[in-house]
Amino acid sequence: MKVVDHLIKAIRSAAVYNPEVQVEPVCILWSDRDRQWEAVIPRLQVQMPELLSLGAYDPDQRSGPAIWLRCVIEGKAPGSELPAGVVPVIYLPGVSRQDLRAVESCPDYLKPLAELQYRGVIWSQYNGKDWSIFAYLKSGQGGLNFDVASDQGTKNSMLLALGPLLDEKVDLLKGKHLDRNYFNELVTGGDTVRDLLQWIDQGDAYKEELNKNQWQAFVDVCKSQFGFNPDKEGILAAAERLANHEGPWHVVWKRFCEAPARYPNIPKQIWKCKAPEDNILWRTGEGYEGWPQWNEEKENELRSELALLKDRTPQEARSTIKELERNHAKRRKLVWAELGYAPLALLLGYLAVLAEATANSLAGGSVDDFAVGYRSGGWQADDAVIRALEYVNSQKDQEAAFAAIRAIYIPWLDETARNLQRTVAQNSYPGAMEMSSKTNSHNSGCCIVFVDGMRFDLARRLSESLKEIGCQVEEKLFWSALPSVTATGKPAVTPVKDKITGQEINTDFEPCIAETNQSLKGGQQLKKLLENEGWSVLEGAENAENAEKAWFESGNIDHAGHKQGWKMTKQVDSLLQEIKDNIYSLIEGGWTDIRVVTDHGWLLLPGGLPKINLPTFLAENKWGRCAVLKEGAVTDEHLYPWYWNPDIHFALADGISCYRKGLEYSHGGLSLQECLTLQLAVKPGKMIERRAIEVTDLGWKGLRCTVIVDGNFEGLSLDIRTHAGNPESSVVSKVKELKADGTASVVVDNTDLEGETAFVVLLDEDGELADQFETVIGGGES
Repeated sequence: MKVVDHLIKAIRSAAVYNPEVQVEPVCILWSDRDRQWEAVIPRLQVQMPELLSLGAYDPDQRSGPAIWLRCVIEGKAPGSELPAGVVPVIYLPGVSRQDLRAVESCPDYLKPLAELQYRGVIWSQYNGKDWSIFAYLKSGQGGLNFDVASDQGTKNSMLLALGPLLDEKVDLLKGKHLDRNYFNELVTGGDTVRDLLQWIDQGDAYKEELNKNQWQAFVDVCKSQFGFNPDKEGILAAAERLANHEGPWHVVWKRFCEAPARYPNIPKQIWKCKAPEDNILWRTGEGYEGWPQWNEEKENELRSELALLKDRTPQEARSTIKELERNHAKRRKLVWAELGYAPLALLLGYLAVLAEATANSLAGGSVDDFAVGYRSGGWQADDAVIRALEYVNSQKDQEAAFAAIRAIYIPWLDETARNLQRTVAQNSYPGAMEMSSKTNSHNSGCCIVFVDGMRFDLARRLSESLKEIGCQVEEKLFWSALPSVTATGKPAVTPVKDKITGQEINTDFEPCIAETNQSLKGGQQLKKLLENEGWSVLEGAENAENAEKAWFESGNIDHAGHKQGWKMTKQVDSLLQEIKDNIYSLIEGGWTDIRVVTDHGWLLLPGGLPKINLPTFLAENKWGRCAVLKEGAVTDEHLYPWYWNPDIHFALADGISCYRKGLEYSHGGLSLQECLTLQLAVKPGKMIERRAIEVTDLGWKGLRCTVIVDGNFEGLSLDIRTHAGNPESSVVSKVKELKADGTASVVVDNTDLEGETAFVVLLDEDGELADQFETVIGGGES
């Protein structure tokens, strides 16, 4: 029962009489000298059609002068008839019981009603006094018998909170101590910290959305809980206290840090405040993390330190980066990093990884030694560079980041490449041998996904991302064909490579179809060759009708690299997400064996790869890292056999150098980054299979939630959590397994959670998430 229901019942009960000794009262008089109840009369009239009010003549609002009220009671007011079977209730604002009892001195406007006290009854306390709100809540004789504080502040707040108080449940208020904070929070919505942050963020716009009562309640709560008066002190004073977050303001700061994007103007408000004077604590940051001015100062210091690394040795640069990491790592956990105000602190974390990964160049007695070393950790250097560059947005940050990266990355990258090149020259390159023996082992039901330019580190990132959604992924090392360009490498990873050969080398490094000598340039002939050999070439990630095996191309990473240089790092996540989405769509379409392959990797160096000179008169063509020499040309360039025809040789640039100036992104040469790739064998896991479920209905009855699920729901269980991924945040008495008909019901234990946002989650037998979605406990909108 709600408070309003109890109130209506109490008012109506005043008309109860003993028919053996009494006659039915003609009305119930409700006197209210202090007009405490006046604001909620329209609300009560919705549920009490018999409730009339003394006041200005307004029949539509069931209000009028005394004589009109008498006419209504007597049934003499056409159009204002009362419902049958109920005793009329007349609310008398500004009138006390004593005013009615003093008939001789009764004001003229009341006199038509005075005699009704004898034919009717007055709803009043047992001591004859008017029912005040405080008395009604506090009294155990006709009232609610609540534990209510009796100070004046509570009584004032109680008046403001009367409207929302009516909708509170009586049972939930029993045993609670109701004080001014309770009533103020009732008016403001119950989340004072959120309201305070919204006011600091929105200023006058927030105040204008509140009525007078709500604003006064908000001010009172701020005064009592935070020692702060919004009316007198203003927003900037609040912003300063928030930045310092001392005492009760620590809770406010913590809430802001949990969801800073909800309050986009708060940093601007803090910026308007005068930051603390420079001192030792300011320099160390102890206690000043709430000031964006402090964070910006630290960003400027870090930028200057990184820019100086361009003149340092690799060892000195690594040492400096490690020291900077010790000083700035904590800023990555602050709200300013989340809001994008600490890009260099975030970048620095990856520079620290780069410094560690490049401490020693990769070397070995065999090519396999290089592969093992790179797979066990060397690739993390390349990954760190990509991730670090994602945080570079401004020109001044770019200069600092480039200086730091080049200082430690170039020496490691170049020395590792030269070590590999010397080893290959002394032994052999493994690419041709490996591909000739394994490429065609594809079973029926296999879909090959080709990604142009999926370097080793990006393949690792994709692999981990697929595992996160439940896929089973097997990684296999794979050496790209030489030269490591698309024209040569793509045909080498197709299932029809045995139908392809190389005649005389051409400037595009393009092979041809063995049977017809038709060039594969342009892609159409390769598509026809695949189709002739029974492979369906998919144009989209759909299930090809009657297809037993398919070829599908997704995610042109190489195009982004050539077009944008280092800025392609900004697109890496979206490019990988596209590939991931396509793989997921293929699985949904029924493919159970997916092989992700690529043609080559690449070198990426912000600021440009070093250029090596190859005279134009010696070369038929010059790509970034490879070149076809003219017949009879004499040069010191190192020559390598073409994958498609070992009798034909071409030149590859030494180390990480390029034949063209200004290239930040290039491939075609011999390095681990260009040539050692990963092939991924992907199969649908349990979670992916479970995605074929649908919640067809969800309903709340009180704190009981019932769901109906359709699809493959066998073995699933239902839980409700405040944080979907955290089992300890469950709010139900017991997790329930779905029944054979796909239904389950759970009950939320804590009644105080009603109206809070939570997550309905479906769990598999291992307790892993199969599905999740938001809900509001008890029903309603989030």
